Amino acid sequence: MAIRADDFDPTEPEDFDTAHRRYRELRQHCPVAYSSRWGGFWALFRYEDVARVASDYRTFTTTVQNVVPPVAFTGRRPPLHLDPPEHTAYRRVIDRALRPERVKAMEPLIRQAVGELLSSLREQRGGDVTGAVAQRLPGRVLGRFFQLPVDAAREVEETTRVYQRAVQAADDDQVRRSSLALYAIARALLHQRREFPLDPEEDVVTALLQARDQAGDALPENMVLGTVRQLLVTGMIAPSVFIGSLVVHLAREPELHSWLQRCPEEIPDAVEEFLRLYTPYRGFARTPRRPVELCGRQIREGEPVAIVFMSANRDDAVFPEPDRFVIRRRNIHEHLAFGRGPHHCPGAGLARAMLRIFLEEWTGTVGAFELAGPVQMTAWPEWGTTSVPVRFLGRS
Repeated sequence: MAIRADDFDPTEPEDFDTAHRRYRELRQHCPVAYSSRWGGFWALFRYEDVARVASDYRTFTTTVQNVVPPVAFTGRRPPLHLDPPEHTAYRRVIDRALRPERVKAMEPLIRQAVGELLSSLREQRGGDVTGAVAQRLPGRVLGRFFQLPVDAAREVEETTRVYQRAVQAADDDQVRRSSLALYAIARALLHQRREFPLDPEEDVVTALLQARDQAGDALPENMVLGTVRQLLVTGMIAPSVFIGSLVVHLAREPELHSWLQRCPEEIPDAVEEFLRLYTPYRGFARTPRRPVELCGRQIREGEPVAIVFMSANRDDAVFPEPDRFVIRRRNIHEHLAFGRGPHHCPGAGLARAMLRIFLEEWTGTVGAFELAGPVQMTAWPEWGTTSVPVRFLGRS
């Protein structure tokens, strides 16, 4: 078998801008690229290809490998690890738990949490936005979503933080240990809900325990456990790496920060444009069930294919002037920050609420500010910030 040459190296060091420059070149010259890293995988960089593969679960399955690099060492976790129709019973419960009215009811809690976290930052006249706010906010929100006591919510927050650091460091042993710790948290939560069930309309764990598949049978216990474990992680990571990116942009464009202060009604549209520009996931993967050809490249059955959402969202074939922030962009809701197809993120509504409220509170309470040190970045599979030091200059 011929050895393939590398078209790109996903482990090259990055700053806040380098990945987007590299991906622009790949979209133009090598939109279906190969890397030998992590056992070898293909990566798709153009919007058309990413959207097609994300939507075509009959050809490109998520059941083999759902992220690059592979991190699922400790069991299958629906619905992400299943295709329709197997994933549908789990997805139905999650979609119901994250329905718009439920998200709306959580907004006061989200606003309170953001206010408390920003208040501490303002008192110190600055600090690391990622560590002080972005990595703490999702844990507080998820604690409310799962109706966890305060101590349990803090345990989830800390364990997830350890898990994410291990993924970023490619420390497979620590990934396994922290993943198993998250399973233990999920297992304890399931045990508690069996003993003391809550209203399934308000509690996703109780709803999963009471759900039935197409044959009318209870969902397998190990799969329910995996679903709860998956929800604990996916709800934590994306906001924790995205919020800092938003702040970096506002530090670079203070006139945009001032404009949003004057026009807070534009914040929902601004959130969508920020999501397009700074999509926090880049390495979700699918595996072809048969040999396929994309842009003249032959991909064998069983070879992992990364669908790079963050590159697709800056494809100038879909988004003119893709590197610019454009408010009220005509087709902004076509962005792929939350995926496409049957695995479109079920938590998109909750994520949008968190990000909108953060931006409302930031622009409403933080005056002039600047970056106070180097911005530190994540590695695959996320794209975003792990440290954003800021200094407040005016009254806040």
